[in-house]
Amino acid sequence: MSTHNVWTHKGTFLLAAVGSAVGLGNLWRFPYLAGENGGGAFLLIYALTIFAVGIPILIAEIMLGRNSRRSPIMGMRFLTRTHHTSRSWESIGWLGAISAFLILSFYSVIAGWAIHYTWQMLTGALAGADAETIAAGFDGLLASPALLTLYHTLFIIASGLIVGLGIHGGIERGLRLIMPALFVILLVVLGYGAVNGDFAAAASFLFTFNIADLSLEGWLEAMGQSFFTLSLGMGAIMAYGAYMSGEASLTRTAIAIAVVDTAVAVVAGLAIFSLVFGAGLDAGQGPGLMFVTLPLAFAEMPGGALIGGVFFVLVLGAAISSSISLIEPVAAYLVERFDLTRPQAVFAMVVASWALGLLTVVSFNLWAEASVFHSLFGRSAFDLLELLTNIFMPLGGLLIALFAGWALTHSEVMKEMRTNEAWFSAWRFLVRFVAPAAVSFVFLRAIPQVEGYLIPAIGAVVIVGAFAAGRTFLMEESQEQ
Repeated sequence: MSTHNVWTHKGTFLLAAVGSAVGLGNLWRFPYLAGENGGGAFLLIYALTIFAVGIPILIAEIMLGRNSRRSPIMGMRFLTRTHHTSRSWESIGWLGAISAFLILSFYSVIAGWAIHYTWQMLTGALAGADAETIAAGFDGLLASPALLTLYHTLFIIASGLIVGLGIHGGIERGLRLIMPALFVILLVVLGYGAVNGDFAAAASFLFTFNIADLSLEGWLEAMGQSFFTLSLGMGAIMAYGAYMSGEASLTRTAIAIAVVDTAVAVVAGLAIFSLVFGAGLDAGQGPGLMFVTLPLAFAEMPGGALIGGVFFVLVLGAAISSSISLIEPVAAYLVERFDLTRPQAVFAMVVASWALGLLTVVSFNLWAEASVFHSLFGRSAFDLLELLTNIFMPLGGLLIALFAGWALTHSEVMKEMRTNEAWFSAWRFLVRFVAPAAVSFVFLRAIPQVEGYLIPAIGAVVIVGAFAAGRTFLMEESQEQ
């Protein structure tokens, strides 16, 4: 079974988890959110929520994976049986697997855009192009189902090949090559931005401490980003944790993942906004920043075509390191449950996700306005898939925190964490109370119908109910014993 594998080197899990965490969001979303929400004030709230929410749940998810030594679905089935809990807790594994499957379907389409721009940059097709030309080129890409399908196909095949080669020969070897290369490329782009761009303006945009710009919405954005950036609740961390050495420290590893992930986001922000401000451009939000504004900045700078090509190789590498972590939870389940070979399991996962991704492809063009999805849900297929994952991931994270906090015994956690009583008590308090409360707000905020004062009211009901269920479970366990 695949779960008998353990990473060859202790540090590989760190690379794998960082690879899963570092993706497209680090390269544009985090820096933009920081700049628009008070700079240093946003970073402070983000750091606090990383410590109080992200790291405790990260430890919990790794722990569940390492404890079970199975895929997320089969692992939760094993843990519910050995801990004599309701089988409904298996939903943790299913939520993670479904989230990974859905995210891969549209992530592959968007990441495929980087293939287009890597080629455009390296061939010099955008050299000296003006804003209208580049914007028209991006619109033309989105309007072409054939091109989007081609890039979507190439990207998902590349990701599938890496996972299909196995834990050691594929994922481990690939990550040990991709991740160091990404860090080097990121530093090269930062150096280029510092020399040819406006580094001072970028630093001011990111780090100026302006508490007045940090609204309640900004607080929620910081909380949400701290959760989503670590890839929590989608099964990847639990799947990778199943291959983690029993000797590796959970706490040190989780802290290292959070620090490296944040550092990459900050460095990327400095590099990207140095180029953007240096070219006198607007730091627009969303994919437009990466695929319209940045190509324009590269087009106007010396040596921009080469550095632009290198940058989009960085984007591709970051996207692939994340996508292989999306394939693994489902592929591992198919191997364990149906006794498929790894290539067969990966093929099944990739083909199904590729097919679902075609809905995202046509949502940018053929079904951009009038479609069955707009009629039924009032949104495009891409928007619907994104909404579902924004609900499933926090819900999965909430359940992970509650299960690890209430179901796992003191001795079991201490065996895994190998820490002192003070940190154990702090972790258990955070994972039982603080993290579920914070994640509940992130979860409820993802539901469009829940607004205003309904958030704290409904959040309180959800949390109290969850804690009551946890206490009831503990009382039943003590009576049985």
